[in-house]
Amino acid sequence: MRIGTVMGTSGPGQTLDDLINFARKAEAAGLDDLWMANIFSFDAIATLGLIGREVPRIGLGTAVTPTYPRHPTALAQQALTTAAAAAGRFSLGIGLSHRLVIEDMFGFSYDKPAKHMREYLSVLMPLVRDETANFDGDQYRVRGVKMDIPGSEGMPVLIAALGPVMLKIARDMADGTITWMVGEKTLAGHIAPSIGADKTLVAGVPMVLTTNVEDAKAKIDQQLAIYGQLPSYRAMLDREGAATPSDVALVGDENALRSGMERYRQAGVTHFNAAITPTEPGAFERTLEFLSSLKG
Repeated sequence: MRIGTVMGTSGPGQTLDDLINFARKAEAAGLDDLWMANIFSFDAIATLGLIGREVPRIGLGTAVTPTYPRHPTALAQQALTTAAAAAGRFSLGIGLSHRLVIEDMFGFSYDKPAKHMREYLSVLMPLVRDETANFDGDQYRVRGVKMDIPGSEGMPVLIAALGPVMLKIARDMADGTITWMVGEKTLAGHIAPSIGADKTLVAGVPMVLTTNVEDAKAKIDQQLAIYGQLPSYRAMLDREGAATPSDVALVGDENALRSGMERYRQAGVTHFNAAITPTEPGAFERTLEFLSSLKG
């Protein structure tokens, strides 16, 4: 199981230099991967292209870039450029986002999101595999498009999939799935069997090394409260039997975190993505050092 961490979900006022330095710390710690969320700050694909030129070893990936705001040909061009900048270390994670964002904030229709993803991948996947895209659907009509981006050899494409329909799309059309805040029982009994053993399964999990467990859990619940309310995440928490986000977080001492990560490995996770949560002074540094010790 590869071990990585995620950036871009916190830290108001972070500059591009801050993010590049974060990447350098993650690489120096020996981590396998660095993932970047794409919300309303720096564009994740573009930022990882910059990091790919500055930080030479660590794997890079988006977790995740929403599909609706970008035509699949534009996304393919941007992602292939970053793949070239990162010399083959880039993974493209994409997702539908949520009705709250796509319909209420952006003004797009969120009707038939699974159909949207099927059509999107029908255009995107040929382009990232150095093929010509020809597709005539309801949402996208593309004829004779092929990318020519020297230095890019394509990339794995992962989709954020939680429900049965999206998991089938991940299995049939993409290289795997990337999840956020899904517990190990749900991963083992629902996610992993649905996509198959030959696919990539990235699991993003809040994590903090601390002895102040109850205080840390309370802060995680406060920081991640929205994820306990959005329907797709709420469904996964309910499936896990988790009342709040902290119930699926890994919080505690070294033994607790180590045993928790082993449960994720046994659940079929191929890439563990630690969302280090700085619930107290020094917590981020301690947790990163712990992850580094696992790679030593």
